[in-house]
Amino acid sequence: MAKVLIIKLGYSETIDAGIGKVTSLGDVLRTSVVLYPFADDNVTWLVDEQAYPLLEGNPYINRILTYDLSSVLQLQRERFDTVINLEKVPGVCALADSISAWRRYGFRFDEMHGVAEAYDGCEKVFSLCKDDDYKRTYQGSWQESLLQIVGAKWEGQEYILGYRPESKETFDVGLNWAVGSKWKNKSWPAGKWDELKQLMAGKYSFSMQQGMDNLYAYMDWINSCRLLVTNDSLGLHIALALRKKIVVLYGPTNPNETCFYGRGEALYPDLDRRCIPCLEPNCSNESHCMEFIAVSTVMGAVERLLSQGDSH
Repeated sequence: MAKVLIIKLGYSETIDAGIGKVTSLGDVLRTSVVLYPFADDNVTWLVDEQAYPLLEGNPYINRILTYDLSSVLQLQRERFDTVINLEKVPGVCALADSISAWRRYGFRFDEMHGVAEAYDGCEKVFSLCKDDDYKRTYQGSWQESLLQIVGAKWEGQEYILGYRPESKETFDVGLNWAVGSKWKNKSWPAGKWDELKQLMAGKYSFSMQQGMDNLYAYMDWINSCRLLVTNDSLGLHIALALRKKIVVLYGPTNPNETCFYGRGEALYPDLDRRCIPCLEPNCSNESHCMEFIAVSTVMGAVERLLSQGDSH
């Protein structure tokens, strides 16, 4: 049994250029697809404490370490067969390179320039980080790209979530309206959500987003819904992991990045604008592109998906 270390804290989204102090929880969850090739190995995952609930109980992970001085010092004294570093933070790359291992995947530390670089097999993903035009037009999903980094074949592997929600399916539709502080321009306007509620009233049971201050409660809420209407946010990835139907509203980001496994629809602004997707967290236009996703379009997608049989 090989000993494998995965480093995915959530400080940098794997195929985005930016690095921040706000942990990207959704990026941690979707990285779970890289576990499949190592199902028979002894896997340790180093993660930020905020994302721990997304990995807790995962049957493919033998040990979860939260990122702190103690875990760093411990890992630097251990030996692994494989280290997979999916963080582009230079200091984390330097840590990954300092850990003894036979094989390495993902990002490494450039000692000459003090920046992240790519190991063999990660060049395409690194190009996506650096070239917005390439990323805008790229047709492959994030899940496929992550598996390619470790030399595995994309075969529609699902997210792996260890948490088992305590809730039961109660609502037809969950309205996941909030977005993280990093990408506020991903949000559909509040007035549109109000209009959607009016259209659904008396036809479908629905619930507004709950559990925003507690990740376990949030997962329980998503599990209570048959379908989730959501911005491009953490809720999208939790819903996929829970095998829910989804309607996802996109504007500044590329909808091709996420495979919905045949359970969802991606909706775009009805707008002829060269900047879509801009891949920028802030919008300089007078009218925000998300304003141009019609409520009737969202309602139509909800009706289509709910008329189909359950997916789980």
